Amino acid sequence: MMELWVRGMRYRLFGWACFLFLVSTLGLRALAVVPWFPLGPYGGDARAIAQDPSDAHHLFLGTANGWIYESRNGGHDWARLAQIAHRNDLVIDHMLIDPENPKRLIVGTWVVDRPEGGLYVSIDGGKTWYDQAQMRGQSIRSLARASQDPRYLVAGTLKGVFRSSDNGDHWALISPPGSTEIHEVESVAIDPTDPDVIYAGTWHLPWKTTDGGKNWENIKNGIIDDSDVFSIIIDPQHPKTVYASACSGIYKSYDAGVQFRKINGIPSSARRTRKLTQDPRFLGTVYAGTTEGLYRTLDGGMQWVRLTGGDVIVNDVWVDPTNSQHLLLATDRGGVLVSFDGGAIFESSNTGFSARQVVSYVMDAKGSGRMYVGVVNDKTTGGVFTSSDGGIHWAQQSTGLGGRDVFSLASLPSGTVLAGTGHGVFRLAEDEWKDSSVLLPPPAPEAAKPEPHKAPATGKPATKKAAPATRGKVVHKANVAFYYGAPANTKTRKKTPPARKPVRSTPPPAPTRMDEVIYALEPIGSTVFAGTTRGIVRSEDDGASWSPVVTLAMPDARFLAGNPKMLLAATLKRMALSVDMGKTWDTVALPADLTQIGAVAVDELGNLWVGGREGVYYSTDLGENWKTLKNLFITQVDNIHFDALQHRILVTSSASPFAFSVTLPEYKVNYVETGWNLRFVRPVGDHLIGASLFDGMVVQPRMVNSKFGK
Repeated sequence: MMELWVRGMRYRLFGWACFLFLVSTLGLRALAVVPWFPLGPYGGDARAIAQDPSDAHHLFLGTANGWIYESRNGGHDWARLAQIAHRNDLVIDHMLIDPENPKRLIVGTWVVDRPEGGLYVSIDGGKTWYDQAQMRGQSIRSLARASQDPRYLVAGTLKGVFRSSDNGDHWALISPPGSTEIHEVESVAIDPTDPDVIYAGTWHLPWKTTDGGKNWENIKNGIIDDSDVFSIIIDPQHPKTVYASACSGIYKSYDAGVQFRKINGIPSSARRTRKLTQDPRFLGTVYAGTTEGLYRTLDGGMQWVRLTGGDVIVNDVWVDPTNSQHLLLATDRGGVLVSFDGGAIFESSNTGFSARQVVSYVMDAKGSGRMYVGVVNDKTTGGVFTSSDGGIHWAQQSTGLGGRDVFSLASLPSGTVLAGTGHGVFRLAEDEWKDSSVLLPPPAPEAAKPEPHKAPATGKPATKKAAPATRGKVVHKANVAFYYGAPANTKTRKKTPPARKPVRSTPPPAPTRMDEVIYALEPIGSTVFAGTTRGIVRSEDDGASWSPVVTLAMPDARFLAGNPKMLLAATLKRMALSVDMGKTWDTVALPADLTQIGAVAVDELGNLWVGGREGVYYSTDLGENWKTLKNLFITQVDNIHFDALQHRILVTSSASPFAFSVTLPEYKVNYVETGWNLRFVRPVGDHLIGASLFDGMVVQPRMVNSKFGK
């Protein structure tokens, strides 16, 4: 496995020189290297595609996490170019490339659920960017360039319509200031023959100006009231022909917007047509990218045919100006799709593009070297991905998951792999996931012992053994009712039963299905524990069936960490420890300064570790006292992992590009700069691999004479 890893990394890192230097600040050893390299899995949310006007094969891809990608071969594969403002919350829906100077790029950005964003400019082909001061902070929803005079640009924002006459260097609001009508501008278009003629589609009908914004008129005739207008295109040869897509359908005008008529053919369920694109060579061909697939008309809108499945959410459509059979789609979750036959067949074209949210990871316990990662928010295009070469290549392995998010993974000594999803547990069998969420009935209660009786000779009660002490343990029998419901009310009047009448016992509940969120999976020997929204469950049969841990009532059990000697369970606010495989539990007090738990771990020395907003704490006495390490400067902790092979604790934070290690038993702190804010890191041979926040997995470059974590 390591030979494959080294060979693959040599290929991917060809041309890079990784180097090592030491820093003595505070006595820490820092390994400063080039940023860790992204690996995939490929795919995710792709938002916009733009073409270099001087080279049809030179494309740019905008994403939902601030990254811009570049392709030099018509979208066959992609390379990261830059992240705008180093922010992962900027949605890039619009990009403009200067036809007279292709190294000058302009992008408009916005932020989900917040009225923020900005307009950014690059003059070096997209390598570096600066924000345009007059548009700083604006939520920019649309951009257009005049084809007759490329110096004229128009931007639609939440505040209105802005215009630039000097290629984006300066901007001015041309819609009425404070207008209650012309705001929240989702689409703009400029007449190809006159840059003063501008169309603006808002969240409530379209508008038009013929004098550069001095006067505006509402062009709503024929359009259903209160229609959000997502896209406007103008026929370059017949400028009076205008198409507009809205939440109520697609509309067409033959008189420059004086009158629209609704185009039939697209089902009413596909209401959100996010993008209209006209074939530059065959103008009667128009593509409509909707929230329910891609549609095409060959006759200007008279008849439409859907070219993809209804589960494809299309954000942008690009048609190769040199070959109309070559199409690219930017989609939600599925990334980039390509067709070479005019849309008859689409396939993935995401090599190099990764915008996945990986939240779980496991290495095959049998030593095969196979890795599994679980992703969220990608539905049928996500689930679980596997790699057998250290993450160089990934394959989706999600058959049977039904589009569920995967929050946790576990590999058992038997070779069984379990996935904890947003709706139960699944087992991998013959390359397909099988539902494994059977929740068994609780164990039958012990039979009641008979009351002491009078001895016939003496009349004294019979001798009764004293009950054993509980040793201060917390025992929650009520957890049975939490999982299965409260027992039936059996209260009756006291009454002497008839002699020798058989006592009817209430049958135990039948097995049910867990439909809970499975936050954590923790194998300990032949037993697997799972933390769920309703409490902790356990399996003794390789995850085929589960039973509740009735001794601890812990709803929303998000974290589990253990070894054969102890099991630590936690919610966001409390922790409990068991030293007898869950039979009894001790409540563990949180460190005094910790306000919310973000991660827990147990190491080989029997230490407990917990982290959160305030940092990392550890206890050498089962939680009686908590300590900190003076050189472990990290907050907003998201993951703590015990690496048994290297005898170290690994710590990451989503707010920091540094990964820390604590070697045991010396408690020596080291750190490495990754270049990414990471959810977690894990060892793979002599490397580390990590999960970025929104960009898939990243890998530590091979170190020369590296002593990280040793």
